[in-house]
Amino acid sequence: MPIYEYECEQCHKRTELLQKVSDAPLKACPDCEGPVQKVVSPPGLHFKGSGWYVTDYAKKNGEPATTKTESKKTPEKTNTTTPSPKPAKGSGD
Repeated sequence: MPIYEYECEQCHKRTELLQKVSDAPLKACPDCEGPVQKVVSPPGLHFKGSGWYVTDYAKKNGEPATTKTESKKTPEKTNTTTPSPKPAKGSGD
């Protein structure tokens, strides 16, 4: 069952109510009996990562989807030497 959120137009208190889709909407605030309005809020669930249709199967060009590990190339390691820092001048030599 979905959770619906209502906001009172008089006291501005928000109330969450677990209701069936077929249930009648809330008409009055449970605290002050003022009129309420249904609030549209973002969903509490967000799917991230691979394994979902959008990231793995929704390719328009017909090519198989690649995972992040396949698309990233590891850079070659090179030996670089860093010159040693020079002593500070004016230290009283």
